[in-house]
Amino acid sequence: MAGKFVLSKGATGKFHFVLKAGNGETILMSEHYEAKASAENGIASVKENAPKDERYERKTAKNGSPMFNLKAANGQVIGTSETYSSESARENGIASVKANAPAASIEDKT
Repeated sequence: MAGKFVLSKGATGKFHFVLKAGNGETILMSEHYEAKASAENGIASVKENAPKDERYERKTAKNGSPMFNLKAANGQVIGTSETYSSESARENGIASVKANAPAASIEDKT
């Protein structure tokens, strides 16, 4: 099963998306956007930048767990991962985003 972006509107009226792998697990989360079009542009940016390894910022969360951000060409964060149990698990997460994002469909729940 292929990955998909799920676009939602939160209780505050702001829009956000998550990228889910084929198994339904969330592998990337966006910031919150004021406009739906901005969230859709964010999805397009993830699709474009996901295959490029240099766009991934490998980080350590405050609790010491590995995580990553996906950045656009201008350096803006366009997606954030969950935290992982190990650096190898984080690398698997990055590989999953690279594999799933470019051809992912969009499920619009707004």
